[in-house]
Amino acid sequence: MKEACGVQEKAAVRDHMTKKPTKNDSKSSSGSERAHADKGSARTVKLSVQDIFGFPSNLQVEGFAERTEFVPEIDEAYHFDPETTLAILAGFNHDRRVLIQGFHGTGKSSHIEQVAARLNWPLIRINLDGHVSRIDLIGKDAIVLEEGKQVTKFREGFLPWAMIHGAAVVFDEYDAGRPDVMFVIQRLMESNGKLTLTDQNRVIHPHPAFRLFATANTIGLGDASGLYHGTNPVNQGQMDRWNIVVKLNYLPAAEEEKIVLKKAPSMDNKNGRVQVRSMVALAALTREGFAAGDISTVMSPRTVMSWADNYQIFGDMEKSFRMTFMNKCDEAEYPVIAEYYQRCFGTAMPELPKPAAGGRI
Repeated sequence: MKEACGVQEKAAVRDHMTKKPTKNDSKSSSGSERAHADKGSARTVKLSVQDIFGFPSNLQVEGFAERTEFVPEIDEAYHFDPETTLAILAGFNHDRRVLIQGFHGTGKSSHIEQVAARLNWPLIRINLDGHVSRIDLIGKDAIVLEEGKQVTKFREGFLPWAMIHGAAVVFDEYDAGRPDVMFVIQRLMESNGKLTLTDQNRVIHPHPAFRLFATANTIGLGDASGLYHGTNPVNQGQMDRWNIVVKLNYLPAAEEEKIVLKKAPSMDNKNGRVQVRSMVALAALTREGFAAGDISTVMSPRTVMSWADNYQIFGDMEKSFRMTFMNKCDEAEYPVIAEYYQRCFGTAMPELPKPAAGGRI
């Protein structure tokens, strides 16, 4: 079901991107030649980093004055990490290729999306799973109806469309990409990189607002932790083309608590803040336990936020913890996790589930 939904979503986006231009948008879709005029005909504005992103900074950045349908929605509760935000802003305003690496659930992709949302910058995300092919990125010949007749026309893929129309592209799960797909983007990662469509005898010059970003769980050297099956080593010639590489891992406890409280505002009271502090402390223990080899699963900030959401649904901290995290873990590790819970909340968990046949509890 998940695979089918992904294929349908990919086809829907491609169909929308390759629709015939109307009179209203013909000026912006007449090809790469017109794309070079400036940042299109879109009006730009100067924005204060401190006012927009909420951390001390004297910098001003450029954004677009008007939103389009490809600009992500703004999440008013989003909490920005200063270092990561500045790296992403350098990517948008200085045309730098930015790779964000970090553990799962730390908000790598959403960080880029929320910066783009506040700059009114069009953005598309491409998940480099095993079903994304060279054809999806570049395009292909397709049979279409024109004036009641079937004709063969080239339908642009994600990359030509983004390059011509001036959108930012985010490659999610960059370290899981297939080699033939990865080499498609290698030329684009150079300064002012162009895209050659060999089947069309055509060279696409990037729009001034075209940008490239990527997110990855590993740093291109493969996975030594055992957490990220399916990731691959990345060609070091391609890794060298990323202008900025920033790590976004687990935040300090106080920052993580702020993020959880913003996502679960009903817990932003005296009792709720104490509970969130205990939840974040338990998450920290799982990360320490994983590093020490005591458990094989870690709680990401995303998991803590899901725990808070489930607590608001069920009204039971222990039950929501089981449903959110504990049931994902190896049964042999239940006693260790139960100990973490008791240390953080001061209460013992009820009787642990009996292990399956062959279990070690």
